[in-house]
Amino acid sequence: MTIANPAYSTRSCRYGAESLREAALLIRAGEPVAVPTETVYGLAADATDSHAVAAIYSAKGRPSFNPLIVHVADREMAERLADFSAVADTLADRFWPGPLTLVLPVRADSGLSPLVMAGLPTVALRLPAHPAMRALIRESGRPLAAPSANRSGSISPTRAEHVLASLNGRVRMILDEGPTSEGVESTIAAPEHDHVRLLRPGPVTAAMLEEATGLPVMIGMDGGKIIEAPGQLESHYAPSKPVRLDAMRAERDEYLIGFGLMPCHINLSPEADVREAAANLFAALHIADASAQQRIAVAPIPEEGIGAAINDRLKRAAA
Repeated sequence: MTIANPAYSTRSCRYGAESLREAALLIRAGEPVAVPTETVYGLAADATDSHAVAAIYSAKGRPSFNPLIVHVADREMAERLADFSAVADTLADRFWPGPLTLVLPVRADSGLSPLVMAGLPTVALRLPAHPAMRALIRESGRPLAAPSANRSGSISPTRAEHVLASLNGRVRMILDEGPTSEGVESTIAAPEHDHVRLLRPGPVTAAMLEEATGLPVMIGMDGGKIIEAPGQLESHYAPSKPVRLDAMRAERDEYLIGFGLMPCHINLSPEADVREAAANLFAALHIADASAQQRIAVAPIPEEGIGAAINDRLKRAAA
């Protein structure tokens, strides 16, 4: 059984065959392990074991009404856990493996811990593209629940050192495979028969979802209030310092995160490339949060493409 209040230091191990075997043994013993995906580092545990899932909530200090994404190794594993409609099949065919999470009706015989769904009749599923996460799922033989590997509500980790700074002593092991490529969490979508609901913007944009399905994309939650998926809390991804958005210059006590050619402390993309900015976003927020300045300012980011996901994270960081 998972130790509720562990008294140990977290080990960061370079990803490889030996560290993968060790991580899989921890997973099968009910322990969470930090592992990279193409989006951010995740805190993974056996999604069929309620003690293991509870250990994720405990390590992160995450509210239990906030559901978790379940990561699978292939489509066959996904179809054992949830019911796929024609629209869901279309989206999975187009974007899996990759940074798209689908919210689907959970199967009665899924075997998933009820804690994963947080009382909902749906489960959030993703087939990740990152080889380390997919190898860990296969090696452990379990679908893995894996929210971001950081204290709940704080800045998401895109490097192993971010995980260590946030969760040292709360998780036994980090698989280190360098910085993540996408830099922001996956898009979350709920496919319906005549439209797609976009629950969290991410690397797969609304325009891409519409193009793939030929259906309109609606933004937001069902009924507007129910938390259906991760990343929907008003305050999330937050540094310890106040954040000011749409800043063109820094005040005296501010650390300015820039975009495009401008004077700043750190620049998300001097070439004003929103994909580069997304990849650098959370690392820049970590650096700004550790700086001597008392506040953080962020330059305007265009809404185009993945810019919508960047602005979603920044709005919640500033809330």
